[in-house]
Amino acid sequence: MSKKEDSRGKKGSHQTELYAEVPSTCLPIVYSPEYNITFMGLEKLHPFDAGKWGKVIHFLKEEQFINDEVIVLAREASEADLLVVHTARYLNRLKNAILEGSREWSLVVATITEIPPLLFLPNFLVQRKVLKPLRTQTGGTIMAGKLAMDRGWAINVGGGFHHCSSDKGGGFCAYADITLAIKFLFERVEGVARATIIDLDAHQGNGHERDFLEDRRVYIMDVYNRHIYPGDGYAKRAIKRKVELDWGTEDMEYLQKVELHSEGALNEVRPDIIIYNAGTDILDGDPLGGLAISPQGIIKRDEIIFRAARRRGIPILMVTSGGYQKKTARIIADSILNLHRQGLIGEEAVEGAGPSHVPLMMSKSVSSGAMFSAI
Repeated sequence: MSKKEDSRGKKGSHQTELYAEVPSTCLPIVYSPEYNITFMGLEKLHPFDAGKWGKVIHFLKEEQFINDEVIVLAREASEADLLVVHTARYLNRLKNAILEGSREWSLVVATITEIPPLLFLPNFLVQRKVLKPLRTQTGGTIMAGKLAMDRGWAINVGGGFHHCSSDKGGGFCAYADITLAIKFLFERVEGVARATIIDLDAHQGNGHERDFLEDRRVYIMDVYNRHIYPGDGYAKRAIKRKVELDWGTEDMEYLQKVELHSEGALNEVRPDIIIYNAGTDILDGDPLGGLAISPQGIIKRDEIIFRAARRRGIPILMVTSGGYQKKTARIIADSILNLHRQGLIGEEAVEGAGPSHVPLMMSKSVSSGAMFSAI
């Protein structure tokens, strides 16, 4: 359990709405309908399923694991929140008309999201329909970081933008939510001095690696396909435990390496929190990941990481990151349900939390030649 800071945190921290308390009736599962990107069908031009987060929630509701009243509603990260990590120049490039009306602004976002037609759309539409959902997911990751410290675990159903660093986006990642969550914890939660990132997305997490290259407080384990985007040799210098995989790696080899190296990483350095980037683009048939892991393998992988954290009593924050097939949402939901069945997450972990002003959900309701990169 963390000692709770107020919304301003330690001396010198800015005022934020992302660190309010959450009532004991809520599970530490963070989501907002604002996560889902729908923009005149243009989102279909990238292989990423831009509505998968809502589908995960739908499946969890179908299984009666959650309802709207127990989900924590994610808030959009403000500019002041983002400036904890991002440079003002980078944020201005995302939102301002610098050279030719909206052209440069739209070019930056079109490049990051890999949806070229965004270049020709008015910037206020791109801001509302593309960047706001990504900022809301980023706020969700920051919120989930504090929830993990308070409850022992938390899941942001979105987030995991591991290709974005303080001054550069890419691979559908516009904001550095993993770096932000860690920096917020370091600045605002007493007793958080070390963090371990376990990045199991199929792609190298070069964004957070660049951000923490010289920061000894952060230990990074990264397991990824060595042959695909981003191939960032400079960022690899930040990886303390690097596991590079080949095309078509299957369950047995993969799970053995995940268990061996996650145990090794957590035995080497005991962190105050684990940030688990649980990308599902490792799934067999994923157009960008290039690996061959079964749905059962993904479910077992997540169980291995949560069990390692629980056995050591280390809080864990999970983000969902990449995953590019229609069946990905079902697999994420099945994995969360399995974690609950195994006693690794659930209501028993939320006792003792205090009151909150955070709003709750209310019922209103690979081929090597691929031209895309990825989360």
